[in-house]
Amino acid sequence: MSAIITAAVAITVGTAYSIYSGERAAAAQKDALAQQAAANQQAQTQAKSQAKLQEEATNKSMTKKPDSGAILSAAEQAGKAGPSSTMLTGTSGVDVSQLGLGKKNTLLGG
Repeated sequence: MSAIITAAVAITVGTAYSIYSGERAAAAQKDALAQQAAANQQAQTQAKSQAKLQEEATNKSMTKKPDSGAILSAAEQAGKAGPSSTMLTGTSGVDVSQLGLGKKNTLLGG
């Protein structure tokens, strides 16, 4: 009878250890999954940050700069056309007869 009791105790202890070991393995697996999720989140955040920095660097390198030489040349050419030349009036200036608003161009306005 002592052998049966010893065998039963051994089976019970073995079963208890198997359950305990399984619980530890499940907890370790759960911790590993949590660490992997955190690492994935960090990698995604870092990838977004890198993409933003890359986009900013690309935008900075592709900025449009004014062509100051062309602007100065255009101003010089416009200056050669005469003092009455503007972008609105052209080289001929403004026709004074069009400024009368329908009145006669006499000194008394009559």
